[in-house]
Amino acid sequence: MMRQTLAERGVVKDQLEALIVHMYRSGITYSEAVCEFRKKFILTVLQDSNGNQCKAARQLGMHRNTLSRTIADLKLDAKALRNGGRRPPRSAHSLPAERKAVR
Repeated sequence: MMRQTLAERGVVKDQLEALIVHMYRSGITYSEAVCEFRKKFILTVLQDSNGNQCKAARQLGMHRNTLSRTIADLKLDAKALRNGGRRPPRSAHSLPAERKAVR
């Protein structure tokens, strides 16, 4: 996770305030703004964690089940963010030679 200096945080807060004013004057409702913010924030963290919901939940400071439910509520496609495929199931792993001989 990236850490910011106090000066950088101040710049980000100023940019956020300007964005809020712009959104308000453009007629975007509070609920639309909150929904878009949640989508973008969660997608950014998911992209940073290569679609790994456990890592993303940790970075967001929420439980994995809460993140999963939020992803479903916001209709996000978290699977599209994964790099590569899933790990093969344990049954597909080959057993070490000594364990094969014992069985």
